[in-house]
Amino acid sequence: MFKKLLVLTAAVASGIAIQKKVRDQRAEQELWAEATDDVRSTSGPKASPGN
Repeated sequence: MFKKLLVLTAAVASGIAIQKKVRDQRAEQELWAEATDDVRSTSGPKASPGN
């Protein structure tokens, strides 16, 4: 009985660790995507007053 409980506890701990790692990687991916996203102006380039 003790071995089954130990195996179950190890499996749950492994699952939680994997879930945390995936969540952290996803957050870092979103951060990099935001940081490297192209910034585009909706109004386009502005003409200088002399043109």
